[in-house]
Amino acid sequence: MPMHEANRMLRLPPYLFTIVDGWKREMRAKGVDVIDFSMGNPDAEPPAHVVAAMRDALKIKGIHRYSKWDEQIEKDLRRAIASWYMGRFGVELDPDSEVLPLIGSKEGIAHLSLAFLNNDDLALVPSPAYPVHFNGVIMAGGILYNIPLREENNYLPDLQAIPRETTRHSKLMFLSYPHNPTTATCDLEFFNKAVHWGQDKDIIIGHDLTYSDFVYKGKRAHSIFEAKNARKFCVEFHTLSKSYSMAGWRIAFAVGNKTILSSLAKTKSYVDFGIFRAVQVAATAALTGPQTYVKKLAEEYKERIDYFVPGLNKIGWPTKSPAATFYIWCKIPAAFSALTSMEFTELLLRETGVAVAPGTGFGEMGEGYIRFAMVLPTPRMKLALERIQGFLSRKV
Repeated sequence: MPMHEANRMLRLPPYLFTIVDGWKREMRAKGVDVIDFSMGNPDAEPPAHVVAAMRDALKIKGIHRYSKWDEQIEKDLRRAIASWYMGRFGVELDPDSEVLPLIGSKEGIAHLSLAFLNNDDLALVPSPAYPVHFNGVIMAGGILYNIPLREENNYLPDLQAIPRETTRHSKLMFLSYPHNPTTATCDLEFFNKAVHWGQDKDIIIGHDLTYSDFVYKGKRAHSIFEAKNARKFCVEFHTLSKSYSMAGWRIAFAVGNKTILSSLAKTKSYVDFGIFRAVQVAATAALTGPQTYVKKLAEEYKERIDYFVPGLNKIGWPTKSPAATFYIWCKIPAAFSALTSMEFTELLLRETGVAVAPGTGFGEMGEGYIRFAMVLPTPRMKLALERIQGFLSRKV
């Protein structure tokens, strides 16, 4: 008998990064040295003391058993998260009701939609966005309403422009600052306005704070919970993947409104048994230990940005320096403006072996842009610039 995917799967847009991965495999099979800027996959090793904590944790009796909410390792992690939030943002959290560890923020964001969206419920999602913000909505059966993020508005959503009837039928909205992929930041005033906008609308705001440690130009990232009344209907997601280079460890957390987190935890309880306990021990060590690693990592990414952005400009690809994150978000060169971002991504890869992320992989408003991830050392970036320069000069 034919095997038919669920209708909600058919509603999902093509996952363009899978297609790009296929092109990369094809090029490597042909012997091409692919220089890969396409994925935000940190290339640094995690802090040594965190790796040591993980190694030592493997010797603890019972460490390989299922995680239990009320055991000491789990309690220690939640308290470490709450303490980190207080130190980082001045936000006080109850570790037993306002903190929920996750198997990666991507998992938690997707499950938030599953926990609260019925079939055909509306969700407000900025575009462009980290893909799980909108794919999670579709997977849950929800209806996506794109809020355009435009460069001329500093990639901030115009909440007042959302039709009143649309807002009335919406149950969930996602925000994310510092922003992936555009690298935009926001100030506390924006969060104050967003919370004020949402407080009388029976809507949940989920804020993705993944890149809080990578902000430049003398600014800092804010938690949405620095805004008054945010705790009434907001949750916030953070991860250890970027700040501590622990992407493959799959450890993150959500904080905020206890009722929302309770429903999220309930949803998760049906599909997972929690985080490997040794990873929880290591995460506690990361959050409570010295934070010099995070500072040095941010400096390293900034050095790469300060090398690569001028390099792109010098070879004829006008590019702005990012305000935050470790990405570079730039328009397709004018000479290739007739191409879609996906077409340009394929052409660049096939002609130069340089892989980037197509803007439309982040939603329809990403068309015309591509994203570089600064996860390569300087010698590889230098080689990429040389290849791209030859590519651009051939077009001219």
